[in-house]
Amino acid sequence: MTSRANAKKDQQRPRIKKGLVIVNTGDGKGKTTAALGVALRALGYDFKVSMIQFIKGQWKPGEVRMASKLAPNFEIVPMGLGFTWLSKDLDRDKAQAQNGWKLAKEKIESGKYNIVILDELTYAINYGFINLEEVLHTLKRKPEMLHVIITGRNAPKELVEMADLVTEMKLVKHPYEMGVVAQHGIDF
Repeated sequence: MTSRANAKKDQQRPRIKKGLVIVNTGDGKGKTTAALGVALRALGYDFKVSMIQFIKGQWKPGEVRMASKLAPNFEIVPMGLGFTWLSKDLDRDKAQAQNGWKLAKEKIESGKYNIVILDELTYAINYGFINLEEVLHTLKRKPEMLHVIITGRNAPKELVEMADLVTEMKLVKHPYEMGVVAQHGIDF
C-alpha cells in the first residue's frame, strides 16, 4: 500500500477523543521520567496534574522539589515508605499503599484533574498490597476525558490488556552495572 493510500485510509478512520490509560513498564530506566515528560507537556496547556507515588516517600526527588514551583496545576503526593523489598514491616507498607490507593481513587473520581499519574503502582499490586480487580474497576469507571498513567515493572497482564497505550522500557545498559550510583537530576 502506498503512503498516499495509507494517508487516505487514516483520514477515513473515525476520530475519537478520550482519556487514555497509559502504562509505562519494563526493566529499563525511564518509566517515571516518561510520565513526568507527559506531565510537563500537559502543564504547557494548563492541565491539572496529580501524581501519587507509591514507593517514593523517604526522600525528596527532583520532581517533588519542582512540583511546588508548578503549583497549583501540578502536585505530587509521596505516599511510599521507601523500597518495599528492603522493608522490615510489610504490614506498615501495605497499610501505606492502601492509603495511597484510597487517595488515588479520590483524585481519579474527583473530576478535578486532566491527568493522574500512579507512579510505581505495579509494585503495590504485585506485592498484593492493592487489589488488581479494584484498580481495573476504578480505571473502567474513570471520568471519560481523564488520562491515567501507571508506572512500574511487571505490569499485570490484565492491566496491559485494558490499557490504551503500553510502553515497555528495555534495559540495554545501565551505569549502576559499572558501579555508578544514582545521581541527582538523572535518577531522582
